[in-house]
Amino acid sequence: MTGTFRSLHGFNYRLWALGAIVSNVGTWMQRTAQDWIVLTQLTHKNATAVGVVMALQFGPQVLMLPVSGFAADHLDRRKLLIATQAAMGMLALGLGILAVTGLVQLWHVYVLAFLLGCVSAFDAPARQTFVAELVVEADISNAVALNSASFNIARMIGPAVAGVLIAAVGSGWVFLINAASFAAVIGSLSLLRVGELHPRSRALRTRGSLAEGFRYVWQRPDLKTVLLMLFLIGTFGLNFPIFISTMSVTVFQAGAGEFGFLMSILAIGSVAGALLAAGREKPRFGLLFAGAVTFGVGFVLAAIMPNYALFGLALIIVGISAQTFTTTANSTVQLSTAPVMRGRIMAIFLAIALGGTPIGAPMVGWVADTYGPRWALGVGAASGIAAAIVCIFYLTKYRHLRMRIEARRVRFSLDGRSPTIDAHESSGPTSDREAT
Repeated sequence: MTGTFRSLHGFNYRLWALGAIVSNVGTWMQRTAQDWIVLTQLTHKNATAVGVVMALQFGPQVLMLPVSGFAADHLDRRKLLIATQAAMGMLALGLGILAVTGLVQLWHVYVLAFLLGCVSAFDAPARQTFVAELVVEADISNAVALNSASFNIARMIGPAVAGVLIAAVGSGWVFLINAASFAAVIGSLSLLRVGELHPRSRALRTRGSLAEGFRYVWQRPDLKTVLLMLFLIGTFGLNFPIFISTMSVTVFQAGAGEFGFLMSILAIGSVAGALLAAGREKPRFGLLFAGAVTFGVGFVLAAIMPNYALFGLALIIVGISAQTFTTTANSTVQLSTAPVMRGRIMAIFLAIALGGTPIGAPMVGWVADTYGPRWALGVGAASGIAAAIVCIFYLTKYRHLRMRIEARRVRFSLDGRSPTIDAHESSGPTSDREAT
């Protein structure tokens, strides 16, 4: 079956998608409200504090990597997700109660952000790899892209709704609504037809399994390239709460509603990028390069825009390029990784994508506080250009990228061979006999 929405023909994926989008809307509502109270209520427009919250929330992706990847590869992913989603709902409930009662302080947000990061460290790799169990092998790339589209549709709706609710009833109620939204995804996970899942090969419980994952990546120039590009863009470019909140409050003197609207504008581009990716049969390195370059250019445009409306238009370009890059990177890694290694490799992938935040977010926040939000956007632009340079190096060295001029037109060519290992084959000591 072909088509952009082909994965939705399956009952399990359709049910999962329905529960996930409700929960994701709540999640984006909470992220928007959290950034807003830190920037405007708990501090005096301190972008560094927003960066610290992001660092605490995403840092555990790296700290807990030795166990989170193991859990995704060895535990029942559906049951693991029910547990992590329930825990995240309780944390949202706690923050909501503190905010509604007027007791919330900055250190409360710091602690709860860190705890949320610890739970998310287990949730994210399990969720990413569980998507592959909902569809047949041929539809994995499509399912990953649709999952991203769903996430970004929620990203489009959630911030706009949050902006209205913050202005009307306050941030606390936004957190409480998010806590309730987790019931949707827990319900969908409970109602899945377990007999119709497509479980992939699982790894044996062996010592040194995480090190095995790193060895697997080290032997793969293509995976190393994707992950390095992801590190650059994830660490210094995907700090949208800092970029948008500081531009809204400091440069354009906007309120909560306008801030939420800009976050939703960014998501419009992200949804478009995810749907475009869903329509492609296979991810390609050319898309990684195009996404990285356009990401850098989009940030340059955003940095020089003179007013709120034009800044919003530039965010659409940033959103399309960011989603094109991240979805293509995700699909490339999943489809070119042996199934028995997929959980650990996705844990490494997510640790790099989100774990760079403790490095980048405080730095970007400091640049915004010291030199202004427009210079912070320049950091994002540099990350995209640097990632594109890494991609060119890989294509030149391993795929023999060549440029020639024919009929006054510049043309590029690649060697059809790629130094990858078939995703259905094992690499390193992953089989029963080789495991030690």
